[in-house]
Amino acid sequence: MKKLIETAKRIATEHEALPFAVYSSMQEQCILNVPVIKPLLIFVLSGRKALGEEGELECPSGSFIFLSNSPDVAMRNIPAESDYFALLVEFSYSDFSCFHPQGRRESSSFQGIIDPTLEATLQQFVEWSEFSPDTLWHVRRQELLQLLYHLGHHQVASIVEPPTLSHQVHSILCENLAHPLAASELAARLAMSESTLRRKLGVEGTSFQSLRDRAALGFGLHLIQSTFEPIGFIAERCGYSSQSRFTEKFKQLFHVTPTALRKTRMRESGE
Repeated sequence: MKKLIETAKRIATEHEALPFAVYSSMQEQCILNVPVIKPLLIFVLSGRKALGEEGELECPSGSFIFLSNSPDVAMRNIPAESDYFALLVEFSYSDFSCFHPQGRRESSSFQGIIDPTLEATLQQFVEWSEFSPDTLWHVRRQELLQLLYHLGHHQVASIVEPPTLSHQVHSILCENLAHPLAASELAARLAMSESTLRRKLGVEGTSFQSLRDRAALGFGLHLIQSTFEPIGFIAERCGYSSQSRFTEKFKQLFHVTPTALRKTRMRESGE
């Protein structure tokens, strides 16, 4: 795993737009209500990850966990001797077109071991991303999905269900977080009235404002975890006019402040 970690770290440092993300921490992280809107594949290369408020699912070093469009998830990232290091790949729903239609999914997640074949494929995926145009990213994502299937993880073919209206709204909101759409503008894009949009979202147990907050704060969480950009700048990128307002909303959702979470990515003084 050492070569894969080193390559992923280097490329993630040198390039902002990539088909994967790198999350690492030197201290334990505990984050509640992490939104998983799109199918997400998490490869834990160092340390371990625990999911659920009681740590019901555990993903040790050298393993992966696949999360579908789950409700908000509680996560703990636990360093080993040196750090916690994970490589994340987010999928589009169209990536699963390589599979024939399956029955209803039995679970919203599954786990497995990163065997030598999967590790070699990940190494190629990471190296290839350095020079590949984003128009081809879906090709390699589909290769990962098909490899998982042929390694015996047949759940991958049926784990994703069609996106709901909530997922569609979330995707549209993510297109320009710095200048968020009003509910009326978004409804027009979906060819429905604002009242119909709000009513249908209510049936799905959410609201336009809740989705807008989760889209903005989810992106903020990603930036806190994957960059060292100033928190004030991150707040602006997420559409917040002040850092204090961003911090307040961030803590309400994730139960940790951006500053406290950022500190877990640094070694404690005196070490």
